Amino acid sequence: MRQALKEYLYNDSTFEIFGAGHIVGLVVSVLLIVFIPLFSLKYLSKDSQARFGAIIGYIVMLSYPVWIVLELAAGTFSTTLHLPVHLCRISNLLIPLVMVKRHFLTFEILFFWGLSGTLQGAITPDISAGFPHFYYFRFWIAHNGLVLALVYAAVVYKMWPTPKSIKKSFLALNLFLIFAMIVNLVLDANYFWICGKPVTPIGEHVPTILDFMGPWPWYIVAAEFVALIHFLIAYTPFYFINKRKV
Repeated sequence: MRQALKEYLYNDSTFEIFGAGHIVGLVVSVLLIVFIPLFSLKYLSKDSQARFGAIIGYIVMLSYPVWIVLELAAGTFSTTLHLPVHLCRISNLLIPLVMVKRHFLTFEILFFWGLSGTLQGAITPDISAGFPHFYYFRFWIAHNGLVLALVYAAVVYKMWPTPKSIKKSFLALNLFLIFAMIVNLVLDANYFWICGKPVTPIGEHVPTILDFMGPWPWYIVAAEFVALIHFLIAYTPFYFINKRKV
């Protein structure tokens, strides 16, 4: 049983970046991110909106622990690979605070993380398995499901970031970077892609925006500036909305 599960998890290499499965995943994600918040806002009561939001939050959150359970069952769990020391994983675990508790500080931090690094991850996925593999669905739920949750919170719950939110999220990003550095030193790992550029679960290089930022360690420095630019772009719609209200 354990060997069969291990083979299932790691013997699929059918995913192709910008192949049919990737394009379909992106298109479906965009449609859901646009349609679900608008549908909820127009047709659901406040109570139903809250329940629907909670369901989204818990589904996104569970994408991480379910994966870990499978890795443990297959005997492939590793502290150097599977801890929640990537932005998407820690964001998955924290998103119920936004969707259920409506904790605004958590929203401020995750909003910019989700609409920058996590969204970038959807464009250049670090997976090898294609549809209908578990890894395929887990990836889209963990990444674009997170974006859906954050857009839902902004549109339905009216949780809007402020200019100070950019500073808070950027500070939190760098604190997480320091934390990941410490974990990497202790475990000899490569969390947050600090020690090397992304690879798939089977060790294949993944082409990402980091490839345009130079070699290690300079791409880490460049990524700081790129992240800040992404944060500013993510805030732009709210800047113009607030400006129109003045």
